[in-house]
Amino acid sequence: MSTMIDHIDKSRLPRHIAIIMDGNGRWAKEKGEDRLFGHFHGVESVRNIVEGCAELGVEYLTLYAFSTENWDRPEYEVVGLMELLVNTIRKEVESLNKNNIRLHVIGDMSMLPDYARAELNEALEITSENTGLNLIMALSYSGRWELLNAVKNIAYEVKQGRLSVEAIDQDTLQRYLCTSGFPDPELMIRTSGEYRISNFLLYQLAYAELYFTQVRWPDFRKENLYEAIFDYQNRERRFGKTSEQVVS
Repeated sequence: MSTMIDHIDKSRLPRHIAIIMDGNGRWAKEKGEDRLFGHFHGVESVRNIVEGCAELGVEYLTLYAFSTENWDRPEYEVVGLMELLVNTIRKEVESLNKNNIRLHVIGDMSMLPDYARAELNEALEITSENTGLNLIMALSYSGRWELLNAVKNIAYEVKQGRLSVEAIDQDTLQRYLCTSGFPDPELMIRTSGEYRISNFLLYQLAYAELYFTQVRWPDFRKENLYEAIFDYQNRERRFGKTSEQVVS
């Protein structure tokens, strides 16, 4: 049976894929279940997509797991999500390690409960030597928070006399972003039929190809990932140039 993977050009993979994992709550509601039931099943999709990216040889995968706005959700859901996060990381860290996957976290870690932060730090430490897929979890993250933080830190450096205003350029700003160690995503996928980027990697997605699918996150599997990559490979990436310039 031919699958979508057979149509993908392995020599032209996006180095970095970013995903807004949307639709857990709606998926659960459609099944007459509680929202947490959807989040619980969303973990299976995370496992599947991480594996899919690692198998293909994608270098970076960023998952939008929890936004700063998500803290405003009902308390039981926030607590449930935190517990799910901790339990998942505890269960998966061995498998990440075995598959040479390195975990990274971006976001305002100070907002996480202590037990969640401790678990995460341990997982970061355990996988820190791995050289395969870089799995970046955006937790308690928002693009505006990140940019504000960067501006504050740059202003502080100027105030301390360590940086001159004239020396500030795009590279300076990039150095103060959470993602300073990673290339920008070339492909951003959002599940569940919403057509917006919801405060996710606002600076980094400047030239990314955006791919939207109706599929709810708990139903999203490798085959859906391959479809998104195939779609990406059939687009022309011009970066503001004309088609003719790109070809030549």
